[in-house]
Amino acid sequence: MTRTRTIRLRRPLLVGTTAVAAMAVTGSLVAATAEPAKAATGPKLSLVAATGSLTLTSWKEDPGVYLDLGTYLTAEGRPLELKVTRKSYKDPVTVTQTVYEGGKAKARTLPKGTVKDFSGLPGFAQITITDKAGKKVLGRTEDFCPNNASGRVRPDAPATSKYPESCPTNPFTLGSVWGVEKGWAANTYGGSYSEPVALAPGTYTAKVGVAKKYRDLFGIADKPATVKVTVVERSYDDEEWAAQSAAARSATAGEHAGHGAAHQAPAAHAGHGPGHAPTPAQAAAPVTSGAGPSYNAGHGPLRAAPPALPWALKKQQAARSLPVGDKSGQTDGSRKALALQPLAKRPAGIPSVPDVPKPDLRSLPAYGIVVTDGEKDIPGKDYLAFSANVWNAGPAQLVVDGFRTPGKAKMDAYQYFYDAKGKQVGYTPTGTMEWDPRPGHMHWHFTDFASYRLLKADKKEAVRSGKEAFCLANTDAIDYTVKNANWHPFNTDLSTACGEENSISVREVLDVGSGDTYSQDLPGQSFDITDVPNGTYYIQVLANPEKRLKETDLGNNSALRKIVLGGKPDARTVTVPAHDLVNAN
Repeated sequence: MTRTRTIRLRRPLLVGTTAVAAMAVTGSLVAATAEPAKAATGPKLSLVAATGSLTLTSWKEDPGVYLDLGTYLTAEGRPLELKVTRKSYKDPVTVTQTVYEGGKAKARTLPKGTVKDFSGLPGFAQITITDKAGKKVLGRTEDFCPNNASGRVRPDAPATSKYPESCPTNPFTLGSVWGVEKGWAANTYGGSYSEPVALAPGTYTAKVGVAKKYRDLFGIADKPATVKVTVVERSYDDEEWAAQSAAARSATAGEHAGHGAAHQAPAAHAGHGPGHAPTPAQAAAPVTSGAGPSYNAGHGPLRAAPPALPWALKKQQAARSLPVGDKSGQTDGSRKALALQPLAKRPAGIPSVPDVPKPDLRSLPAYGIVVTDGEKDIPGKDYLAFSANVWNAGPAQLVVDGFRTPGKAKMDAYQYFYDAKGKQVGYTPTGTMEWDPRPGHMHWHFTDFASYRLLKADKKEAVRSGKEAFCLANTDAIDYTVKNANWHPFNTDLSTACGEENSISVREVLDVGSGDTYSQDLPGQSFDITDVPNGTYYIQVLANPEKRLKETDLGNNSALRKIVLGGKPDARTVTVPAHDLVNAN
């Protein structure tokens, strides 16, 4: 599947935020200010409603409303910080809370089964809706991702939240950090994870509370929020909506200068996973800087938040925040700037690979595995499509710059190395970058980043994917608990990472803790299994296949996923057994 450049959005920076302010943070615990020794304490958490009444739209052509009721969890005194991990795919997901005792941070292990996966706290919000007569018409629960940070609730709160901006969706995630910054609020609405509910036009009362087990666990008062809800029905043919939608799209296009609509959901570009088209309500929503759920596009199928600043102004801020120092554009302590812009000139001097921290590329098992007949419904052809992810376990970023000799079709690629203070200390040639002019691509690909192969039961190669060139982007948060993990990666979309046809140089970065997912759907990328016999096979995802990139460990670059092919020609089937405890095809 191809990747388009203009749809996937990066979470806009908040007012006053610069790239340096949003620098990488690690999974280490930071000691708080001293306080008298006493029992471990956490934050004071409260459920609040932003408004006492709101209107929800049900579309005639697609009836049902999403219960975004404007309820938020606020944290005071201390932030709410949870670390969610699993030792391996054979182990269950566990969670610890950061609490403080005598001014020092310590980990409090939460009960087994508190979480099932990395998508959030299951059944956190309890919603009851009654009609005008007081009759209960709906009762349901919503899962809660604490990373749905929506903004400050008081002016003296920290200007930015140090926590990630969404909960991971990759089934093979290994570690995540969830948090609500002190003085901040996180929307309890489940977003695209929620299902719409059928409510006839009319007025209702919604009561939203926190489930008892979480009230007991985190010390949240039993004070449900009440919101008056008006449901109205509209049609896609509504002239008023059409005018609002056109105005919103026009305004957003101007602010983002071609970076896609602020309310546009991430699309399935070049295999970065399935996207979600905006609903009419999303498309028509005015572009404001008001509080609302914020999501890091690329780290989940949720729409991005409205921009807090015009795109041009944010771009100026980012440029002003770049440090002035050595020739690499880096100064001590500036890790964030690595992802902002490529070097202007080809490196000079003798290449070297210094003894400094390096990236560690690792492959995840394939998932999203299906049999398809191809994009053009090719008669007599069967293809095996799948999604694959290569991630960086650190402790250093993977930084690759391409340099173009004027008039040449390809760029020469170099890997760069930095010391612990962020100063460039070496580089080495590492292949090439090539321009892909096909619709849906239109960007520079770094060659030989990964390779995909279908192996027989004896692990010998049966079919190899033709996909071996990539534009790197931090699409998935795989493990934000590893050393030097960057909780706010810059290039989570292709518009920040892949260059233009007339680019003289390009920088592509894979941050620590993040990975890049591609879905192999198209003929030439997916496996042609037309003539492959039925039986047991393995999908191999192999990072750095030519070993051109310098890593800390080359022994963990391969991941295998067992499958069983069956069926008949033009009706082939695939069975995907669970991978240890991960039961995701």
